[in-house]
Amino acid sequence: MRPSTAGRIGTLTRRSSQLTVSADTVAGVCLLKPLGTLDSGTYLQLRDSVIKAALDEPPAVLVDVSGLDVPAPSAWSVFTSARWHVSIWPVIPILLVCPPSEAARQIARAGVTRYLPVHTDVESALASLAHGKHPRHRARIELPHRLTSLLDSRDFVNKWLTNWSQEQLIPTAKVVVDVLVENVLRHTESPLVILLERSDSAVTVAVQDADSAPAVRHETAAGGADETSGLAVVSAVCRAWGSSPTPSGKTVWAVIGPENRL
Repeated sequence: MRPSTAGRIGTLTRRSSQLTVSADTVAGVCLLKPLGTLDSGTYLQLRDSVIKAALDEPPAVLVDVSGLDVPAPSAWSVFTSARWHVSIWPVIPILLVCPPSEAARQIARAGVTRYLPVHTDVESALASLAHGKHPRHRARIELPHRLTSLLDSRDFVNKWLTNWSQEQLIPTAKVVVDVLVENVLRHTESPLVILLERSDSAVTVAVQDADSAPAVRHETAAGGADETSGLAVVSAVCRAWGSSPTPSGKTVWAVIGPENRL
């Protein structure tokens, strides 16, 4: 099976360590092929490349690790770290492709196989994805860095949750999107992208920006001790939230379900 839609996720050089990660599409699934040395100098680049691929929400991310040189077996934990970042949202399967070899044995000894499946070739990895698919509905909008984006983001949430028959979650989703958009406007100069996703009874609200600084929850806002911070509010009204790095910035997301109705 020949990969198509070749692209380049990123390249990082740190002294003697060099790693490149190419991205292809095979049967609609993202296939990453890292090539080079995986060590402390390239660990974050590979992790963030896998996370970025998952945040683009393909059906799955396959990582062919046969081109990696891994001097320290503990560095294989990069894949469990990437999976942890996307395990709640966007819940995209990450699968490793590795022919039987010493590398495959190292992956198993490092405990990676407890969290990610490892397949001997791309075909068997794709076959394992044939079952267990569930419908997901997604919507996306790009907004400029200006105050009117607050109103536009609320209208966007209202429109799509109504279309998806999730009206009972609109008040909570508007609280979440208000906080996330306000944080982008207050702490960055970046335009923003709002992503909505419905899967089963849960809805995810996510906001992307071009600032790499992770979102951090504080119990009180900077304006005073009696004012609750925005992310503390988000944490209180959602099932889970997180801040995921991307090569161009970050995505801050929150998952809400029926138990979070306001």
